Amino acid sequence: MKSLSDAIDRFCYKHPRFGIQNLMLAVVICNCIVYVLDLVSQGTLSPLLMFSRSLIFKGQIWRLITFIFVPGNTSIFWFALSMYFYWFIGSNLEREWGSGKFTVYYALGVLLTVICGLCTGSASATYLDLSLFLAFATLYPNLQFLLFFIIPVKAKWLAWLDAALLTFNFISYLAQGAWPYAMLIVVSILNYLIFFWSDLMYYVRRQKRSTSRGAMNFKRAAEAKKQQTGYLHKCAVCGRTDTDYPNLEFRYCSKCVGNYCYCMDHINNHVHITQ
Repeated sequence: MKSLSDAIDRFCYKHPRFGIQNLMLAVVICNCIVYVLDLVSQGTLSPLLMFSRSLIFKGQIWRLITFIFVPGNTSIFWFALSMYFYWFIGSNLEREWGSGKFTVYYALGVLLTVICGLCTGSASATYLDLSLFLAFATLYPNLQFLLFFIIPVKAKWLAWLDAALLTFNFISYLAQGAWPYAMLIVVSILNYLIFFWSDLMYYVRRQKRSTSRGAMNFKRAAEAKKQQTGYLHKCAVCGRTDTDYPNLEFRYCSKCVGNYCYCMDHINNHVHITQ
């Protein structure tokens, strides 16, 4: 997965014009159009766009794409809220990654879902959209949302709730014998892991180091460095430090050769140092 993620990064770096700008906005607009037309036509449009393996094999190939435009909620309130939520997540992922990498992420998720649907007979964009939030929470773990419009909750805790919901649904589908729906969860997680496997492994290694015997020595060395230089972390691209920007997160790139630190604006947007 790491090599595939690296290949995607190299492709997007070499082709800066690749990608669909405002992709999530286009998806949201199409969902809204279908939702309104369903209201007017009493739900006759969605069945023409939904994924159907038998109808696809009969020539209705547009269903390979149009199923992502079928709304998942019938309530106007929850539909509007979900559309705003996915637009917010998608636009921020595109701003962080660039149009090219975000387009690859979404297109690969659609492709895996279609392959799963052709094999099992069922496909929807529900779990693909949920995987977008996992990606968002990985990049912005401390961003706060207002749960029920009142309770402030960080994105990383909502991501754990999202992961628990996916796990519960996966087990429930297997218990009910609905394995086609369980496979949709698997492919959505697979898409997420392709892009974030190296980041997750870095986090696991960092947690192991923090609990090792050398953790105290590292902390003492970090304190000594901060007393000497005035900062602990400094971005290798823009030069911002944790002292000047205390609310800015910094990470060390596992793909660069050497101990290079980057801020959140450049951890996924820099040329990897290989020598």
